[in-house]
Amino acid sequence: MRVEVKREDPARARTDALIVPLSKTERVPRALQALDTALGRRIQSYLEAAEFRGKAAELVAFPAEGIAAKTVILVGLGTEEELNAEALRRAAGAGIKAAARRRAASVALVVPSVRRLAPADRAQALTEGGLLGAYRFDRYRELEEPRGALDELVLLSADAREGSALRRGVKQGRIAAESARLARDLSNEPGSVHTPEWMADQARKLGREVGLKVKVLAERELEREKMQGILSVGRGSANPPRLIVLEYNAPAGGARRRPTLALVGKGITFDSGGISIKPAANMHEMKHDMSGGAAVFGALRGAALLGLPQHVIGIVPVAQNMPGAGAYLPGDIVRAASGKTIEVLNTDAEGRIVLADALHHAQRFKPDAIVDLATLTGACVIALGSACCAVMGNNEPLIKRVQAAGDRSHERAWPLPLWDEHKKQIKGDVGDIKNTGGREAGASTAAAFLSHFVGATPWAHLDIAGTAWTTREQPYCVKGATGFGVRLLLELLRDWSAL
Repeated sequence: MRVEVKREDPARARTDALIVPLSKTERVPRALQALDTALGRRIQSYLEAAEFRGKAAELVAFPAEGIAAKTVILVGLGTEEELNAEALRRAAGAGIKAAARRRAASVALVVPSVRRLAPADRAQALTEGGLLGAYRFDRYRELEEPRGALDELVLLSADAREGSALRRGVKQGRIAAESARLARDLSNEPGSVHTPEWMADQARKLGREVGLKVKVLAERELEREKMQGILSVGRGSANPPRLIVLEYNAPAGGARRRPTLALVGKGITFDSGGISIKPAANMHEMKHDMSGGAAVFGALRGAALLGLPQHVIGIVPVAQNMPGAGAYLPGDIVRAASGKTIEVLNTDAEGRIVLADALHHAQRFKPDAIVDLATLTGACVIALGSACCAVMGNNEPLIKRVQAAGDRSHERAWPLPLWDEHKKQIKGDVGDIKNTGGREAGASTAAAFLSHFVGATPWAHLDIAGTAWTTREQPYCVKGATGFGVRLLLELLRDWSAL
């Protein structure tokens, strides 16, 4: 979709749908008086007829008469206190969805004045909300009423001084949103499609498109690297596992030493639970168990297109956890690449086992920090729901940075404890560590398990089990994968400095 900025009177914008964000007010704001005049003073009457109060993402749509647009969509921003970047994302997403329902091919969106947000931040938020709100995964649907393909989004601003800043924000927002859309596409594919080798093919394709170095370790290489964690989890599937390594190097110039950051994403392409098989209810959602890996793909794409000044390594262990004839078993002892032995109590606690090898592999690059993302525990969903992910780790400054990046992107992270008591809970009886510490503090004991494989490297673990997909429509999300983590990671990378 093309996204651009124009200095144009909204009444003259030739577009299928004109989206006008309004804060919670009873009167038409001064900035829209000219548009209201062109519409025959009808905005206020439509607002009153619909009892519109400007609540966040509230909508009123009516046919345009007297202006160049075909339809006008008024969308609420909430109160003055609620007016932030997330309010703009939600308004843009809701407005774009309303335009799509009316089969609009082109949309013009009036950039509202928000004192607390710089022009670039406003444009970034509107672009992200618009492009994410326009997302559809219709590849396998034969629609009775085909939706219109939205191919143009224009941000309208009356202030000529804001032009360059708005365009800068549009570029940032477009790359971030398109990278999150890539993650959504990968995660939404059926498990029979996004097999480990298919994921490796997508990595190679991405590398060619944006200039990433890509290395894929197949079974023979995994054996050579003694990655029995990944191999054991993948043994029950007809589709053998892979370890995918994507590498982005910052352009030449700038600082003498570029920081190296490792992003590790769980890539279980389907999780049946293995021999400890899951209940049938909602098992279809386990195609999303590779959402952490998908987020790493999206973040590496965004880093390359934005030309960020870091050296970024993306590591994604991919496997299917199936109860085949060769499947690993409860009671097995698995020796990870680090040499530690893992006592398997539950084959459905497989994500941490593949991450053990991936986190250990990340240390080869001597990174300044490691951040991993994983749909790891149902315990995290019980604790925090779908409003945010959990963050734990061994470095408080890094955890705080992850939180700050999450606040800016509204992909929020909330800290859970990681204490010695949690590490004692997973101490093995016949192996070094157990792959589950039981029901109590499940998210923290899973993080305690991972902590054994990062050494002294600053590390943050994001448990995204509650945020990686959604079962209900949201202003800039549809049902299915959310692409959670991509925009958070790009914010973290964009604002990176030495710990």
